[in-house]
This record gives sequence, structure tokens and C-alpha cells, in this order.
Amino acid sequence: CINNNHDGVGMMRWIVPTCVYTRYKRNIFSPPQTELDLEKGLEMRKWVLSGILASEETYLSHLEALLLPMKPLKAAATTSQPVLTIPQIETIFFKVPELYEIHKEFYDGLLPRVQQWNHHQRVGDLFQKLASQLGLYRAFVDNYEVAVETAEKCCQANTQFAEISEVTKVPLTGLGCSRGACSLLAATLNHLSLCASALLYKPVDRVTRNTLVLHDLLKHTPCSHPDYPLLQDALRISQNFLSSINEEITPRRQSMTVKKGENRQLLKDRFMVELVEGARKLRHVFLFTDLLLCAKLKKQMGGKSQQYDCKWYIPLSDLTFQAADESDPPPIPHVPDEEIDALKVKISQIRAEIQREKRANKGAKALERLRKKLSEQESLLLLASPNMGLRVHNRNGKVSPRLQNGSRVSTSGFSFALAGFKSFSLTSVELQMLTNSCMKLQTVHHIPLSINKEDEESPGLYGFLNVIVHSASGLKQSLNLYCTLEVDSFGYFVNKAKTRVYRYTTEPNWNEEFEIELEGSQTLRLLCYEKCYSKTRLNKEDGESTDRIMGKGQIPLDPQSLQGKDWQRTVVPMNGIEVKLSMKFTSREFSLKRMPSEKQTGVFGVKISAVTKRERSKVPYIVRQCLEEIERRGMEEVGIYRVSGVATDIQALKAAFDANNKDVSVMMSEMDVNAIAGTLKLYFRELPEPLFTDELYSNFAVAVALSDSVAKESCMLNLLLSLPEPNLVTFLFLLDHLKRVAEKESVNKMSLHNLATVFGPTLLRPSEKDSKIPTNPTQPITMSDSWSLEVMSQVQVLLYFLQLETIPTPDSKRQSILFSTEV
Repeated sequence: CINNNHDGVGMMRWIVPTCVYTRYKRNIFSPPQTELDLEKGLEMRKWVLSGILASEETYLSHLEALLLPMKPLKAAATTSQPVLTIPQIETIFFKVPELYEIHKEFYDGLLPRVQQWNHHQRVGDLFQKLASQLGLYRAFVDNYEVAVETAEKCCQANTQFAEISEVTKVPLTGLGCSRGACSLLAATLNHLSLCASALLYKPVDRVTRNTLVLHDLLKHTPCSHPDYPLLQDALRISQNFLSSINEEITPRRQSMTVKKGENRQLLKDRFMVELVEGARKLRHVFLFTDLLLCAKLKKQMGGKSQQYDCKWYIPLSDLTFQAADESDPPPIPHVPDEEIDALKVKISQIRAEIQREKRANKGAKALERLRKKLSEQESLLLLASPNMGLRVHNRNGKVSPRLQNGSRVSTSGFSFALAGFKSFSLTSVELQMLTNSCMKLQTVHHIPLSINKEDEESPGLYGFLNVIVHSASGLKQSLNLYCTLEVDSFGYFVNKAKTRVYRYTTEPNWNEEFEIELEGSQTLRLLCYEKCYSKTRLNKEDGESTDRIMGKGQIPLDPQSLQGKDWQRTVVPMNGIEVKLSMKFTSREFSLKRMPSEKQTGVFGVKISAVTKRERSKVPYIVRQCLEEIERRGMEEVGIYRVSGVATDIQALKAAFDANNKDVSVMMSEMDVNAIAGTLKLYFRELPEPLFTDELYSNFAVAVALSDSVAKESCMLNLLLSLPEPNLVTFLFLLDHLKRVAEKESVNKMSLHNLATVFGPTLLRPSEKDSKIPTNPTQPITMSDSWSLEVMSQVQVLLYFLQLETIPTPDSKRQSILFSTEV
């Protein structure tokens, strides 16, 4: 388990798995069981114990294989030509016979009781006795380093074994081998050096597994059963033992032999994208206590095993980061948003096809072909997406193996403390040993692709998440504090909301509600900042103050826990600070039902034609007012239209517009500009029919997918000019504004693609009865894949018009556009 601290440096720990505590908690706090539940629970005891029997049998076979060469080794030690000395044998096999005996006794005692099972059978005494003998494991662990060192020294003498085997011919009875003992023992010791690390962890895993079994047994054992207190006692002993070795075992597991007296440990490892001569390459980066190593994962012949190939390394003492003003490095090749979006469309289509194949029970070959295709597309997306550069250097100017100075990488999540390190260089042998060790030490085993995830994993949530940021506690001094909310989409987090700055307090009480749109999101991330008003701390890139991050935390968006309509309260701990939140989720099929307003007046939920007719205008007053205020003071607001405004402010503005309040312009001038942007989006979302109309929606989806550019432009413009006049003029008015927003992209970070992503579903999403893009009716696709494909289609339609130069202005007449009406 990796315990990630806020500074980005993780620490490896041995811990009791979370499921252990969960099972124990359920056992204590679950409601009273019925007689049927008790009967089922008692039956489960037999299956739990049958599982531990099978596991013990395997463990005993491992110990037997380890002990097998010990007897002939001891016999040879008494001859004139010993292979190993008695002290060496006792060191390598320290406490292994004793471990075998206690587990053999446990197995022999448990087997007949399970074979002659009845619900009154008692096994607690066996577990209690086994737990009381855990001191042997302590001795075994304490001797580990010496045992490994001794085994390595013996293996270095392999060249002598061949000569010895010609003199000493001692058959090994029972091994089925006619060769000499020494020759075989040489191979055995070679194997010992490779499996020594596993010898330590098999016994520790045994304790952990038995601890889990104890929880399962307690879960299915009534409190009145005679076994219950014995199992509780055994559990207490096991947990105390695990706690005592948690901290001590880690350095040994992560240590590698460098120079005598030194200790190298792995702190964190992650995947990253590296730029090599302009090409993007996937790398696995390992941060050790004294160096940073970049490796490439390569497959061996046959594709069955894997190993790492070192690309470069830098000692931490020589590691520097180049600041923006030190030189003018070549820019990172930027992959257009359109290409990235096209990859996402392909990925969604392949996922949908995989689901169809599964339902149709097609052959395994077809599924394997699709999974390979999915992996290829996701790999392309993974390589194309990162655009934030990190440039690392070797301060001494030395070129580490395969490292060109100034190698540019795209990565995040590492923090380094460089003081107190000494420079060094590794020999080729040392580097190879270190790289080989990465395969065992790695904590991130799979490239972050969905193909590497379980099929049952949640595809994420689609809909709206209402979040109330209540308050924060735990601050030790008065600060100017605010929080931001981020959610993930396609594996990347996007800032969605920001609270106001609560000034000079240790207990900020925001109580602000935000409505965040989710597109396949699985995690909500909360970041807490101290607002910096100092003019001396300015970011050179955008001229904004560099605020100090106080902590960050995240909450998994679990569909099961968020299914109810009630608010879910939670606390997010982060670096000593606790932030209280409430959340409520509304799925897309319920949140986006376009319902006509029951009121005779107002603007929200009323057809746009009715509003413009009542107001005697071409563009609704609410649209003109919101766009005017945003253009007045929101064009340089970072994340405008993407960052959610406070929900109470949005509702207040909605009520003011519906009531035709004459003071609405005064209200808007005093409100956060994100609330005004949110009100505009809410207006379009609550239209009883989308701006692009239900009738034409499917035609837009088909037209934007046309491959011929001329045909696409003709068809798209023809469809656009087929919209009702209020819809058309309002859209063109908005389109002109969005293009001006994108002109400030360098400041507000809102590109045409970002704006299309925000407004596409709002302007195009049809009523529920039409909310499916054209598909083959004989091959239905899953709801999540359908929504994903549909959203991407909506984004593409709006993006097309945003990028199109020959577009009519709000004052143009339809006849002023000359184009072919035939496609």
C-alpha cells in the first residue's frame, strides 16, 4: 500500500488490508441476524476453513521444497570437503524447520475437523495456538538480511562446485537425480539467492491471510459460539504482530545492496510521457532515495515475461529543474484538441462494440481483436494528451546512460528534496542490478488504460453533482482561504468550481453550493488554497498571484452510495485540515429532461420563440444581459463557462429574470461572473426544446460525421439556416461571443474546443425521447457508452461552427449566404 502524502512523496508500508477492518466492522455493527442468516453463516464457516486448508497445503509445500536440500547440506558439512559450513546452513535456513512444524501441526489438527464438520465443531483453539507462536516469524524476519547476504556469498563460489561434484558423489534420495549432491546444491543455492526475498514474504503473507480468515470466521460465528472469544484473542495477537513489523519490514523490502553502510529505497514510481527528438515515448520513472531512474518496459521473447531497460538516471544531488527564464527551450509539440477528441470517439465506439460482442456471445478471438484495438487507441490518447512540460537536468553536465541533457518530459506528482546528497555514478553492473530490481519494487503495475481495469469497474457517472462546501477546520493560524473542486474526465482532472475567499479566519464557513456536470467522472478532488495578495509573488506566465496550496484530498464517486436523492455528508481530510462537504447526484436521464414551464410568465423553461415574441426582440433579454456582463468583466476569467458559479447566486438570478426584476442588472454587477455564466448555461439547458431543435438534431449528428469537407460544410450550413429564426439569431449572437472569448485563450484558458465541450451538450442535447444518436437497432449499446458517443457528437457539431469562417453574423439575412442546397 502506498501512503501518498500531500508533498507527492509516498512511503511504503506493510498494513492490514482495508477489507480486514471492513469485515470486522460489519461483524460488530451489523443488525441482529435471523435464524436463517445464522444457519447460512455457520455453513460459511466450513467454506472459509476449507479455503485456509488449501492455502496451508500450498504453503507447506513451499517450506518443504526449501527444506529439501538442508539435510544433504548438513551431511556434506561433516565430510572433509563441505559445501557449506554448519553456521552457514543454520543462517540460511534459520527457523524454517520450526515454521514448518507449527504449520504442519495446525494443518493436521484442522483437516479432520473440517472433514467431520458440523455446526458445533470448534476450531478456535487451533487458531489461538498458531497465533501464540508468531514469535518465530519475528526471529525469521530479523535474520533475513544476514540470510540473504550469506546465500549470495555462497552463490559466488559456483565455479568450485563442479570440481567438488567430481570428487563427492552423494546421491540425493527421493529427488530422482543421479548427479552428485554438490552439483545439485550449486543450482539450489543459485535458486536460493533468487527466491530469498520471496522467503520473507511468503511467511508474512501467511500471517496476513490468516488474519483475513479470522475476520471471516468472526463474521460467520455467533457471539454465543465457544469459538468466538478464542478467535477474537487470536485476531488480537495477529494484529499486534502485523503492527509491530509494519514499519520495520519496509526498508528491508525496498533496500538494494549498494555500498556497505548505504541503503537505497524506492519512494514512488509513476508512468510519464517523455519527448525524445520530438517523439512522445511512454516511460516508467522510479524515484529512489538518492536517484531518479527512467526506464522502458520491454517484453521478452514470447511475450510471457517482462523486464525494464534503463533509459537514463540522474543522482538527486545532480538533479536540477530549468526555470522558464533560463533559456528558450523548444516548445512541446501540441496535439490539436480535435485529434484528441477524435481518439475519444474511436475509443467509445470500440468499447460499445466490445459490449455488443459480449452480449452476442461471439468468439474469444473477436473480443481479443477488439481489446487489442482498444489498447492501441488508448495508448495513442495517453501519449497525445499531456502538454505540461517538466525539464530536468544533470547539473554537472554529465550525460547519464542514454540521457541527453535537457530531456523534456510530461509528468506530475513528484517532489524532490535535494539537500544533503552526494554525487555518484553507477557501474554498468550496478545499473543493471538496479534496473532489474524495479520489476519487483514497482508499485504501479499497469499502464493507466481502461483495458487494464476490471470489466466490472464503474464506467463513471454521467449527470450533475451538486456539492455544498460547508466549512473547514484544523487551521493553526488565520488565513485567507478558498477551495476549488475538480472532477476527472477521460483520466484528466478539470477545475469545475471555486469558493469565495474567506478572509482572516481559522474556521472558514463558505456554505456555498455548486452544480458540476459529470462526463464519466469517477473522482471528486478538493484543493484548499491560501490566497496570496502580495504583488511580489506573481506568476510570470499569466500575471496572477501564486496562491499557496494548503492541502488536497479526493472522494471516489461511487454510484451505489450516490444513488439516493438525499444529500450525502462527508469530511475530506487533507494535510491536517478537514473540509466538510455535502453531495447529491442526479443522473443525466433525470437531470436533463427538458420540461416546459408551468408558469404563464417568465423565461426559464419557456420556448425561445415565446420569449422573443413577448419581448419584441430577436435575442432573449437574459442572453443579451448575461453576455454583456461577461464581456465587460469576465473575458479574462480563468475557466469562464467551465468553472461553476455558486448555486444560490444562480437561483437568485434565475428568479430575478423570471420575475422581470428591474434591478437584475444591478444584481449582476455585484455577483461573481461565474454565477452569471452559470445562469446563461442554465437558461439554455432548461429550454423545453434545445436551441438546435429535436427535429434537426439527428441530422446535425449525421452531417458532422461526413468525410467530404465540401459536402459537410454545405449540409451543416443548410441545416443551420433551417432553424427557426429566434433560434438561429440567438445562436449566431452567442457564437460571435464565444469566438471573442476564445481570442483570450492565453489568459482565460478557454479554447474553442473547451467552449464546445461546455456548450455543445447544452445547446444540442435533445429531449429524452430523441436522446440517442443513430445506431443499429439490432445492436444496442450500453447507457454509458451511448451517452459518451452522444456528447462527443454534440461537441463536434458546435466546434464545427466555431471553427467555420463563412458563418453569417447576427444581422445577416438568410439569402446572403450562397451555397449549394444539394449534397
